[in-house]
Amino acid sequence: MTVKIRPGLLFDVDVIAAFQAQMARETENLSLDLPTVTLGVSAVFDDPAKGKYWVAEIGDEVAGCLLTVPEWSDWRNGTVLWIHSVYVLPQFRGQGVYRALYQHLKTMVSESRDLRGLRLYVDKTNEAAQKVYRALGMDGEHYQLFEWMK
Repeated sequence: MTVKIRPGLLFDVDVIAAFQAQMARETENLSLDLPTVTLGVSAVFDDPAKGKYWVAEIGDEVAGCLLTVPEWSDWRNGTVLWIHSVYVLPQFRGQGVYRALYQHLKTMVSESRDLRGLRLYVDKTNEAAQKVYRALGMDGEHYQLFEWMK
């Protein structure tokens, strides 16, 4: 099975939005408003400063996606990419789809003069995802996330 990684394109908006709604149901038992999510995904395509979607294809099917969001690091004098909105269709899990997405990003960062690293956050109860991230060499021991949401 070959996993092809490419930038998300405008015609991917509906599938990416559907993936995000499904991820919220699976990981946090949340029902998101699909029209709102679709507008949120579209906003990234309207303003590339917000981030960039990456999709993984197997054959002609989008098997997974993620969003990278840039964060300026004054400590590193460069940009760290936050990985957000990771989703892989259930039938493709455990087949290297996320690994291919992550390796693509890691290579991109390694070859860039301006990019400094990759970060992501994960729900504390999502042990399956944490296991995947650790297996890829990511370290979850350095920072703890605090947030306030309206």
